[in-house]
Amino acid sequence: MSFKDIAQIAGSAMAAQTVRLNTVASNLANADSVAGSEGEAYRARKPVFAAMMDQGADSAAGRVQVVDVVQSAEPLRKVYEPGNPLANADGMVFYPNVNQVAEMTDMMSASRAFETNVEVLGRIRGMQASLLKLGES
Repeated sequence: MSFKDIAQIAGSAMAAQTVRLNTVASNLANADSVAGSEGEAYRARKPVFAAMMDQGADSAAGRVQVVDVVQSAEPLRKVYEPGNPLANADGMVFYPNVNQVAEMTDMMSASRAFETNVEVLGRIRGMQASLLKLGES
């Protein structure tokens, strides 16, 4: 596997983790939004990743691809707030199905995965520099 293949794998992983971080940010930003009906309520979003294998002539390299961003199927929070201007006729409002603790955990995991791939790219660069020094001798 060439340095280029490794860099492409790390780059695709960084792009995927960026999508993951963006969905977490969107979920956290909307965690306390209120709606008057289930149809209007924000639903948490989750990215779906897939491993894509590239079959080359001399090696098989892979990459990560974001296949889709789907809405969570978890139920919405339904709260009785008759004084809320968005409350329906029964006095109920709907809050998103965002679990803030799970989102923060997901954010930390995505951040660490991104940092790991940055480290991989740094190591590749260091190895390439070492190879160039060997060629000078």
